[in-house]
Amino acid sequence: MGTINHIENDLYNEDHMRFENLPVRIYREEKDASKVVADEIADLIREKQKYKANCVLGLPTGSTPVGVYKELVRLHQQENLSFQNVITFNTDEYYGIRPTRVQSFHRFMREHLFDHIDILEENIHIPDGTVPIEEVADYCKHYEAEIAKAGGIDLQLLGIGRTGHIGFNEPGSGKKSKTRLITLDYITRGDAASDFFGEENVPRKAITMGIKTFLNSEKIILMAWGEGKAKVIREMVEGEVKDSLPASYLQEHPNTVVIVDDAASAELTRIKTPWLVGICGWDEKQIRKAVVWLCQKVDKPILKLTNRDYNENGMSDLAAELGPAYQINLKVFNDLQSTITGWPGGKPNADDSRRPERAVPFPKKVVIFSPHPDDDVISMGGTFIRLVDHGNDVHVAYQTSGNIAVFDDDVVRFTDFIVDYQTMFSSEYNEFKEMFARVQETIKNKKPGEVDSKEVREVKTLIRRGEAKAACRFIGIPDDHVHFLDLPFYETGAVKKKPYGKEDVKIIVNLLRKLKPHQIYAAGDLSDPHGTHRVCFEAIIAALEIVKKDDWLKDCYVWLYRGAWQEWSISEVEMAVPLSPDEVNRKRRAIFKHQSQKDGVLFPGSDEREFWQRAEARNHATANLYDKLGMAEYQAFEAFVRYYP
Repeated sequence: MGTINHIENDLYNEDHMRFENLPVRIYREEKDASKVVADEIADLIREKQKYKANCVLGLPTGSTPVGVYKELVRLHQQENLSFQNVITFNTDEYYGIRPTRVQSFHRFMREHLFDHIDILEENIHIPDGTVPIEEVADYCKHYEAEIAKAGGIDLQLLGIGRTGHIGFNEPGSGKKSKTRLITLDYITRGDAASDFFGEENVPRKAITMGIKTFLNSEKIILMAWGEGKAKVIREMVEGEVKDSLPASYLQEHPNTVVIVDDAASAELTRIKTPWLVGICGWDEKQIRKAVVWLCQKVDKPILKLTNRDYNENGMSDLAAELGPAYQINLKVFNDLQSTITGWPGGKPNADDSRRPERAVPFPKKVVIFSPHPDDDVISMGGTFIRLVDHGNDVHVAYQTSGNIAVFDDDVVRFTDFIVDYQTMFSSEYNEFKEMFARVQETIKNKKPGEVDSKEVREVKTLIRRGEAKAACRFIGIPDDHVHFLDLPFYETGAVKKKPYGKEDVKIIVNLLRKLKPHQIYAAGDLSDPHGTHRVCFEAIIAALEIVKKDDWLKDCYVWLYRGAWQEWSISEVEMAVPLSPDEVNRKRRAIFKHQSQKDGVLFPGSDEREFWQRAEARNHATANLYDKLGMAEYQAFEAFVRYYP
């Protein structure tokens, strides 16, 4: 990890071309890919400087290009990359939003790039979302004219939305579309809801460069990171060109490259089912992945697969190399069977040679890291309960306060209670009464999409702390085993967070060295659309790197859970903890202790169900799949993958 590393060869070979209509380069991590893109931009800028020519860049906003902009800033500050010959045109801006607003793309670009480099002010072009409606059409023509005046775009960077939009070109956008005012798709507005603290605050329109504007660029690089983009990347790259998926028009551009990380490539045929593309290496993970896929395709349990099933579904080389079929089936069946354990902390006095966890030491000291104050019970509540019931010494570390996910109404309700309670017992002046009155007044005057004041955030933090402690008490661990880390990266007051820093890592390191656990559980649910899970996990990885030579870590297993946003695939699972109907109910009751997140959450993402409903559905689906593969039938499963520091 941490080095630039292609998972797939850069060569766009004939095997790939059987399925892919665009060249795709895959990197192990987002930061590696971002560095490669930034280096290509820097090379282009320097090449243009040799000939005293301008370099014209088309730039997007959102979380995707942040790593690229960060590296460009570093290249300027540490390697003297000058931007004085660079002219930029941003792809879009919300209509009706002031440039100074937190959600404005003007502000985004200044905070992430322009304020940190030597670009000339007159060379920056970002669509103006405050143009009077009657002047928008002329303004858009002028924006196109400015691009033409600059000589056209040399390199256009793009991200991609879940609807397949590029820029804000929503489904239905035509191939010949240019810069214009567009109505945003409801899915796009839903995805942006968290940035505006509610979908009702998201602008309904935006000014965007058009499909034709992009296609006129000399070169296009489309970037995508994370599991959440995997499906749309496959549709764009392997599907047909259609206006319902605007990004697919890039197939008609002669110089477009798609750059993705490992997670975003997951649905591509060459990654998901490489045996359909050509000869592939058959290691144990690949065999299990292929056999599980085959079972689902032919609707058979593992032990009923035949040589014919293998041969007719692109797996004849596996059957020939390691067959007959029943021998492969038996190996995979036993492999999957051994992932199932009712003792996530290890079963004492038992043969652990075929179990995912060690029998000794027992009981174990366990640390469950939870990005928000409810991810522990949502994603692994049943396992949490089982660990405690078995007598393990369980600690929970809540990495962030989760305060932005509390409704303002809850703050008013809690502050009302405190003020009324104090009034009942004292009519005298009280500094707390004054503070809470100030909090209520702040909320009353708060504008849509405005960031909370520090005092309001503190009240919201206390609300979530109280709920987390209530859930832990219900499960059966004492208050001194509950640790609120309040990592600084989170405390921006907005959905967009800072990258983790040294202080965040130091807090985690101090806790680990204090507790010296035998087990660590952490969220590997990197599809979290708001990015907190990803940053929290990266901070844990950085902490483990620091403590890697500590003696206690040599006897520590690290397990990754998912659940709120997606689940591990069966082919990845290394420990599956079965839950009975009663345990599912106990897990649900623990989740319900988080009352501010019940009956509707502030940032639901694309799934409108409550978190407990999502988790139960995923846990049940995992159990159902194990059943279909021929394993014992259970009510639900919580699944884990082991991480090796």
